[in-house]
Parts: sequence; C-alpha cells; structure tokens
Amino acid sequence: MPSSPGDKNLGKNGAPSEEPRGPKPRKASPEPRMVSPAREPDDSRVANPHKREDSRMVSPAREADDSRVVNPAPEPEDQRLERTLRPHQIQDFTGQERIVEQLLLAIEAARRRGEALDHVLLYGPPGLGKTTLAYIIAHEMGVHIHTTSGPVLERRGDLAGILTNLERGDVLFIDEIHRMSRIVEECLYPAMEDKVIDIIVDQGPHGRSIQIPLHDFTLVGATTRTGMLTSPLRDRFPITHRLQFYNQEEMATILRRSAQILGVALDDAGAREIATRSRQTPRVGNRLLARARDFAQVRADGAINATVARAAMDLLQVDELGLDETDRHLLLTLIEKFDGGPVGIKSLAVAINEDPETVEEVFEPFLIQIGFLNRTSQGRVAPRRAWEHLGRTFPAAQPAPDLFS
Repeated sequence: MPSSPGDKNLGKNGAPSEEPRGPKPRKASPEPRMVSPAREPDDSRVANPHKREDSRMVSPAREADDSRVVNPAPEPEDQRLERTLRPHQIQDFTGQERIVEQLLLAIEAARRRGEALDHVLLYGPPGLGKTTLAYIIAHEMGVHIHTTSGPVLERRGDLAGILTNLERGDVLFIDEIHRMSRIVEECLYPAMEDKVIDIIVDQGPHGRSIQIPLHDFTLVGATTRTGMLTSPLRDRFPITHRLQFYNQEEMATILRRSAQILGVALDDAGAREIATRSRQTPRVGNRLLARARDFAQVRADGAINATVARAAMDLLQVDELGLDETDRHLLLTLIEKFDGGPVGIKSLAVAINEDPETVEEVFEPFLIQIGFLNRTSQGRVAPRRAWEHLGRTFPAAQPAPDLFS
C-alpha cells in the first residue's frame, strides 16, 4: 500500500519515528592532531607500500625482509649494536674526509654567528653513516636532536607536533625523507624557509589557517634515493653531500674501534680479513664483527685473528669479496642455465625463485658495483671475472660468420 505524505515520520510497524524533526545538530569540529617528538617511530603506522598516495610509490622490494648478513639495509636487531658503536664526536668518525671537512667549516661558522646550521641533505647507499653524521652535527652544535622518518609523517599534525617542540638551534633528522607524503612535504616548505607552520583548524566554510612561528632549527634529511626527491624540496637544502663507499684501510680502522668498544681482541690481520668481506660498508662490517666475536668466544680463545675471522666468515658463507650464498646462486644460475646471458630479468628471477624487483633492487647493485654483472639492452650478462671467481671457464669468443662461405 503506497504511503501518504503524512506517513514520512512513521517507523517500520507504523509507530511514530523517534527521530526528532528540524535540523540535525552540528558535530564538533576535530581538533588538529599533534604528535609528540619523543614518540618512537611506530611501524604499524607506516603507509602501505603498495598503495600509491602520490607519484613516489615505494617498491615492494624495498619493504622485503632481507635477513642476509651482508645486507646493507638496517635491520631491527642492528639498532642496539649501532647505538653502542655509533661515534658521537667528529674526531671518532672515520672516512668521508671531504664531507667531514666541509661540515666542520659550516658548523664552526654557524657557531661563531650564533645561528642554527643550514639545512643538510645526506644521500647515498645504505649503511654508510648518514644517521651517524646527523648525530655528530647535533653534538658539535651543542643542541638536541629529534629523529623521525618519512613514512611516519602522514599528516600535517604529525609534523606540526614535532616542529613546535623544537628549541632554538635543534636538529630535526628525517630518515628516508623521500618517502614523506606530498601534503607533509608542502607543509615543510614554509618551516624551512620562513620558520613558520600553517595549521588548518575546522573544515568547510568554518575552516581557517593559523600560522605558528617556530624557533630557528636545522633539518637534516637522509635518503638512499635522491632521484625521488622533488626539486622544490631538494633545492631548499643549502648543504648537500653524497656519501661514498669506504676503502679497506678505513674499514679496518672502523672495525678496530668497534672491537675495542665491544671488548674483543682483534689484531690487524683479523681486521683486514673482515674488512675485505664488508662490501665497503660499515654497517655490514660491524655486523660481521659481531658474528665473528660470537664464533671466537665459542670455538676459539675469544680473540679474533686472521684464522678465526676466516673460519667465522666461511661459516657464514661470505667469501673474500663479500658475496654470500644468494649472490653466488644468482651468478651460477646465470652462467649454468643461461650460458652467461644475456637473459631477461623476469626469466632470471623465476630461475632463482625470487621477485624481479627484489633481484633488481636488492641483489644486483653490489654485483654491478664490483663488475660481476652487466645490465645490457638484451638482458643480464655475467662478465669474465664472474666466471673466473666461481671457478668456471669463460667461453672463447666465437668467430663472426662469413657471409660468402
């Protein structure tokens, strides 16, 4: 039976509806959400890497859990070791002489003027000391450091809560700064240039912008993928440095200092043995040193010499060039199944049962760096030195066919 106009306020059974007439009450506007700078980064709040929030989508391979001992990316168990071994004074930092000299000059000039240091951008492969340099900058300037990471800063309120709690001259360190959302990045521009931050209060026609003044501060950004930074953000860093890989002598010096802090005896020969397998990366070297210390305490007299270090590395299956079992498996597959290439990345990934992006972004960079893998337009190719290192005979070049034979 069709309802009449007077039935609009009746319930399901014809009873009068309890809903009051007239305009609905307005809901209270949400207050801006502030984040305390003392809060540690929470992995549960990291944005989904598969969800494209802006043009800088993070590859799933970057989020893969690669627990290899030679992986230069930070792992959860590395945090306590790195806090113990991280130098806090510039004189304890080894390597990167050009960068250290320029930073010391800028720090001394800022201290004499009584100003905050200019914003600093540090970029380069993982594990080379970008975070360590940020802590050293704060120590040399005599100020506090506040740390966070790009994926944690999801909203304007997250950034506002940190910036408004900075004291004059403090250092704000943002790791993985290339993974900040575009909204947060645009909110950071006036903070970097004009030392103010705009907060939007209320929504719709009642919304208004409040400009909050900030103390003068130093932003130190760290990234492994500088190409993913937008030009407006990159141009706002007056000081920009690219960290380089460390040579064997620098790595041995770092390992001897770390061994002294860990309370383990390490002679020069043992330090060189571990340094050659550290992929020119302090994070990898310290991780290998920690495993060699365990080996020495259980299967030796507690001291690490060349013999003990070599035995510990053999147990970890890390050879004298820093290749582990996964690296050798990839190269042997390329050589034995595809005759050294060229082969496409998808075919190679299927052959070793890995994701193509993981192969391209996690396994290949070091192999290309040491000349054991070439990327060509036809596909991946294993050069002669890779064959010889794995004990395989490099095939002789085939003569060009004669068109008239």
